[in-house]
Amino acid sequence: MNEISGSFHNEKELKDGPVERVSAGNSPPYDKENHVLPTFRGIPISELKNHSILWALTAEANGWEPGVVSTEVLRAQEEWETVDSIQPETGSRASSDQPGQLISFSEALQHFQTVDLSSFKKRIQPTVRRTGLAALRHLLFGPPKLHQGLHEERDLVLTIAQCGLDSQDPVHGRILQTIYKKLTGSKFDCALHGDHWEDLGFQGANPATDLRGAGFLALLHLLYLVMDSKTLLMAQEIFQLSRHHIQQFPFCLMSVNITRIAIQALREECLTRECNRQQKVIPVVNSFYAATFLRLAHVWRTQQKTISDSGFVLKDLEALAKKNPRRLLKTLEIYLARVSKGQASLLGTLKCYGPQTPHSKDLTFTGVCDLSLHSSEGAWPI
Repeated sequence: MNEISGSFHNEKELKDGPVERVSAGNSPPYDKENHVLPTFRGIPISELKNHSILWALTAEANGWEPGVVSTEVLRAQEEWETVDSIQPETGSRASSDQPGQLISFSEALQHFQTVDLSSFKKRIQPTVRRTGLAALRHLLFGPPKLHQGLHEERDLVLTIAQCGLDSQDPVHGRILQTIYKKLTGSKFDCALHGDHWEDLGFQGANPATDLRGAGFLALLHLLYLVMDSKTLLMAQEIFQLSRHHIQQFPFCLMSVNITRIAIQALREECLTRECNRQQKVIPVVNSFYAATFLRLAHVWRTQQKTISDSGFVLKDLEALAKKNPRRLLKTLEIYLARVSKGQASLLGTLKCYGPQTPHSKDLTFTGVCDLSLHSSEGAWPI
């Protein structure tokens, strides 16, 4: 092997003086006491790279092999091996299309506004069909009709509720990643399938299987909850309550049921008056979802509910929400006002014992669609 060419000409850059040349045929200086090569202390890794010194120090040469490999040499070798794997960034910020980037609710909504959803739109039923006395009563005493200019926005909401989760769509993946990171505080991406989704309150390793009856709107609602600075604290508090050692419940699955209630309230025209007043549909539906979830969490904590009560609590909550949506929205306004002033939340201090634990896989969750319409025993007034 040829002698390693090159030498260090600038002695001021080396604190320990000039460095002797190293060849593969000569044994490098070795400190038996410290197992360190003192001659090369303080030399930057880049200089060792340029002069191939690391290779000469760590490889066998003419049968020479040190009895003990220095930890500093091993660490330097590991650093060297990672040098070639580091790629320079092409810009000041990574592309917004990368899965690692958080996505806002408005950006996610814009995605659905621009893609072709015509096949899903054919499935929607904007309003509940009523016949006989029910139709007459609704006509005489029901809410006013939704303004014509709001029909397109209402139909978009219901169309998104018909869409499923597509793991191949990068926007869908970013939405899932954002929900996971905001709820857990993680800075790293996670797999789109895995047991970690059960820790967030899905029933299985694939979140797509739990969106029945609410579609992708359920994920958009979760995204809205965690990405809006006003409701993020509420989302975190409800998530904390869901991991209580006694009152635990599947957080994301409960959220899907709240989205179902919001969809039904919209179709039954319970939100029409408020939509007409605000001249908006999506913000009203979002706020109604958040207000209903807040009410559920308050009842769950104060009335000491457990997973066995879930079906009855959700059914009573749906009836209340449809009957007086304005009251729920007002409660949400009060909560957000108190949070903005730094006051205690409506949920109060959640008392947990020991580490927070995810919901048990053995627990059976009863949703709105699973509860018998004739079941009334055991229901609590909300």
